[in-house]
Amino acid sequence: MNSMRWRNLRTQFRQQKLGLAAVIILGIFVLASLFAFLSPHDPNEIVVMERLQQPSADHWFGTDDYGRDYLARALYGGRVSLAVGFLSMAIAVIMGTLVGTVSGYFGGWVDNTLMRIVDVLMSIPSFFLMLILNAYLKPGIGTIIVIIGVLSWMNIARIVRAEAMSVKQREYVLYARVSGQKPGRIIMKHIIPNIIPTIIVAATINIASAILMESSLSFLGLGVKQPNSSWGSMLNDAQGFISEAPYMAIFPGLFILLTVLSFNFLGDVFRVAFEPKANKR
Repeated sequence: MNSMRWRNLRTQFRQQKLGLAAVIILGIFVLASLFAFLSPHDPNEIVVMERLQQPSADHWFGTDDYGRDYLARALYGGRVSLAVGFLSMAIAVIMGTLVGTVSGYFGGWVDNTLMRIVDVLMSIPSFFLMLILNAYLKPGIGTIIVIIGVLSWMNIARIVRAEAMSVKQREYVLYARVSGQKPGRIIMKHIIPNIIPTIIVAATINIASAILMESSLSFLGLGVKQPNSSWGSMLNDAQGFISEAPYMAIFPGLFILLTVLSFNFLGDVFRVAFEPKANKR
């Protein structure tokens, strides 16, 4: 069954050109961010005499209001935005998978208790709670990653719970229970491996949401602090120069748009490949 799903994934990438384009775009962004140190310009070097220069051969993306190379800042800002997306996704996936599998496998009062907790947490406006926590905790990338990860696992938990409830009724799980295997072993060996495709789909959507959350926080001045940059903070800095230097908003805005769209397209490809019924309408 799993091998069929991966074959379906390869087929979807051949058929869905947008999904393939999304992989290429994300690959370019990840590689460009990883090799940002190859940039000939220091992203934090202030050159007052070169402030607000238009894109040129020396500064491909122009310079900002402090004369800093905008391409270098975009590359290093991509590191922050993508790192926040991937690491907060990892936290959310771990928490959501554990809660969802435990809830779905045990059922009964355990399921009711955990799902009511999830319902309560989902009823709280997460973005406003994020603003409050970020204001009181020590500012930094680590804080942002933890806050976004801890506040975005609930949807994953609900999705994983539904899959776990289905998988636990299958013959190999019933046999494992009858043979005396402990619940923890059954969950780790039989249930989680068989719902990994569903987890992957949820993770791709979660990354896009995390990047948007980080960008929103940085745009409001509550994310990355100067002199460091992220795409959201670059948009925030560009507010006062829209008329004279529109490129300051165009480049980071375009990168955020392409990244979020790419992860969403990738999520659709995974969903159709791993859930063939999604093709049938």
